[in-house]
Amino acid sequence: MLKSPLFIKILVLVGSVILLLLPLSMLKGLINERSQYRDDVENSIEQSTSGPQKLLGPLIALPITEMISVQEGGKEVTKPSSFIHYYLPDELMIDGDQKVETRHIGIYDGQLWTTAMKIRAVFNTDKFNEWRKPRFEIGQPFIALAVGDSRGIVKVENVAVNDNALPAIEPGTGLASLKQGVHVDLPESLYQDARLSLTFSLNLTGTGTFSVVPLGRMSQLSLTSNWPHPGFLGDFLPQQREVSDSGFKAQWQSSWFANNINTTFEEGVDLYREINALPAFSVTVETPADQYQLIDRAVKYAVLLIAMTFMAFFIFETLTATLMHPMQYLLVGMSLVMFYLVLLALAEHIGFNLAWLSASLVCALINGVYLQAVMKGWKRALIFSAGLLTLDAVLWQLLRSQESALLLGTAVLLVVLTTVMFLTRHIDWYALSKRAPRLKPQIEEGDERERLWK
Repeated sequence: MLKSPLFIKILVLVGSVILLLLPLSMLKGLINERSQYRDDVENSIEQSTSGPQKLLGPLIALPITEMISVQEGGKEVTKPSSFIHYYLPDELMIDGDQKVETRHIGIYDGQLWTTAMKIRAVFNTDKFNEWRKPRFEIGQPFIALAVGDSRGIVKVENVAVNDNALPAIEPGTGLASLKQGVHVDLPESLYQDARLSLTFSLNLTGTGTFSVVPLGRMSQLSLTSNWPHPGFLGDFLPQQREVSDSGFKAQWQSSWFANNINTTFEEGVDLYREINALPAFSVTVETPADQYQLIDRAVKYAVLLIAMTFMAFFIFETLTATLMHPMQYLLVGMSLVMFYLVLLALAEHIGFNLAWLSASLVCALINGVYLQAVMKGWKRALIFSAGLLTLDAVLWQLLRSQESALLLGTAVLLVVLTTVMFLTRHIDWYALSKRAPRLKPQIEEGDERERLWK
């Protein structure tokens, strides 16, 4: 059996498939390299503008100095101890209008967004009086607002408390542990009322993710954007959302009952360590379709595509008694590998879907012309070319429907196996395994090959 032509043929075909794994692995490396170039462009845009933004605030920071008694040299002395007490809003309402634009660098691009926000926060200032007691001295309270990257602050305007305009906004949060942002002093005359209503407008630019920490006892974020591909992964999903080709609308809502943020802001809290751990309303400006991920997934199916094509050739040989050389198998296999390279090259310029169609037609045309000579006829060549186009269409559908990919892939394999079993149900495989006799080729009398044959 080990010396039978059938076994040797199958062994050669398996070796050909394994040999084609080498260019496929090189192709995967090229895909990763091109993907890294795209990531470098996104990083360049972020470095030149601003990165992801996480909005923390507004909150009221109240500097407090406590006189404490300590023992020094056997004597009791009084020393000051300073800290900042934070007051979070009872209500936090943010309405945002996000505009996303695409920036191009070479053949790659990245997205830059600008969000215009109207912010309203309501504070209860009665708690200020709890520090008006002996041993405590109250400093100048101020309103602080922190962001992920201060380079993205375009403008802050119309800052008012109870309809009274505040002094000019100052850069920095005024907090030692969290510096990126803005702050403004709160005059004593403005927090005499029990209820303090703060309103202002903020224009913020960033890349990637925009998020808001729900500081308020009740917090709400309403966001409208012109970007039709939002990513809502985060600590809170929006309670309402509408996504269309023209953009999206989303609304988040949360309270201290759900997030326990109020317990985080205690005396001496280090906001620098805490800000990244705080839960937030988040939305990401995502690329509509990562062509490199799709192509990488498609390459994973390449071995299956090549194996099915080789199987079709093998069944054709078996049913028609037409011999095909392993080199012909290998050349067709290389054309299938070339399909993915053409796909990668075109997708960077014309998009994934159009690149897939173009690469499929080019590959089918090349194989059609080649197989016409191998199979001695256009009819058989066109049938195989149509089969390749069908496999490309099925593979495209597999890539586009992740939820049903397993079901669709299983159905395709079942159909292929059923077809092979049906076509080969009458074949005597033992007869095919026997060594075939060496037949004398048909040559005309006097032909030079007749002498060589003898």
